[in-house]
Amino acid sequence: MAKITVHAGDFPKGGNHSLSWGNFSMSRKGKILPETIPLKELASVEVASEQSVKKLAGAAGWATVGAIALGPIGLLAGALVGGNKKEVTFTAEFKDGRRMLATTDNKTFLLIQGAVFQ
Repeated sequence: MAKITVHAGDFPKGGNHSLSWGNFSMSRKGKILPETIPLKELASVEVASEQSVKKLAGAAGWATVGAIALGPIGLLAGALVGGNKKEVTFTAEFKDGRRMLATTDNKTFLLIQGAVFQ
């Protein structure tokens, strides 16, 4: 299950949104159960921005491994390499006219973008 963070649009900001098994699971205002929307309901998807994000926990873990294996140089190399992740902010419009501005990881974005071409 991949997390999707909504920033604006027709779905609640933040919320507990995700993508799994070819379906969006989108929180709804005032509702306990999320709405399930198949990927095939996407009309368009466009990149708003891409950014590299360094996850502190991942970097610290790789730094420890590097330090154990190679000493101080390994510590620096592990901190630089570990924890890197690319996030994509995108706009999506569904066939029913609803839209969202959201962020997810690069791998999930490629799945979402690919669904428009099927």
